[in-house]
Parts: sequence; C-alpha cells; structure tokens
Amino acid sequence: MRKVTDTVADLARPIAEAAGCRLWDVEYIKEGGRWYLRIFIERDGGVSTEHCEAVSRALDPVLDERDPIQDAYILEVSSAGLERALKRPEHYESSLGREVKVSLYAPRNGSKTLTGILDAFDSGTVTIGGESIDIKDIAKMNLTFCWEGSST
Repeated sequence: MRKVTDTVADLARPIAEAAGCRLWDVEYIKEGGRWYLRIFIERDGGVSTEHCEAVSRALDPVLDERDPIQDAYILEVSSAGLERALKRPEHYESSLGREVKVSLYAPRNGSKTLTGILDAFDSGTVTIGGESIDIKDIAKMNLTFCWEGSST
C-alpha cells in the first residue's frame, strides 16, 4: 500500500512548482490528538507567506477531490526553513558542502550528536567531516545556520 505522504507529494509537487517553489517534504503526523498534513516548500530567494498561501489555496481543493486521507486533518504549508531536516537522497545531494547537525541512535566516540560539513553521500552512507556514517544509524539530520552575533 502506498504511503499517504507519497500520494500527497505527487499531488503537491506540480502545485508548488506552479507557485514558483519546490516541494521539500511532506509529513502526516498526529500531535495532541489531531492529525496534521504538513507541506514544506523551498524557493531560491526564500519562501514568503504569499507562496505558502498560494500553495495551500491551490492544494486544498485537490486534496478534497482526490481524498487521499481518511481522517480529519489540518493542512499546513510552510518553508522548509534554514535548518531544514534532511531525509531523502535528494536532500543529501542538494546539501553537499554545507554544515549539518546529526543526531545518532547510538553514541559514536562518546556522543550521539555530530556537527560538520556534509562531504559526500552514496546510497547507504554520508560522510561528515571526513567520517563515514551509515544512514540507518542517523536519527535526525538538519542543516545548521550560524546566526549573526551568535556565540555558537
């Protein structure tokens, strides 16, 4: 059976592109007793509230018509963000050479977190700061952003 997020991604991708954006990710999660369908978009030059609104307004009737989700849910469309999550091969590919923060399932060299440059990616591993890590060992990976004036 096909995942809801894959079906929604297929519906949302052309709508995001028509709004001048790219689809980054789709999440369908339950929080506080409610289901949320989250669409994350990106765009060179940044995503504005107008882009999010355009995608939401165009996608909503398509979801109503196709009805890929049985439960009631709240639709949210937002930017993927500066510190966006990297989950898919295309995310790793597009983020090569950028700094990432990785949370591991199990400690490695005494730590469950690692920050460094994403040097390489192949089907089963990423290389961060010269260290090879199996993707299956990664709980979460995000881009990092150094805020001006930040001491970290």
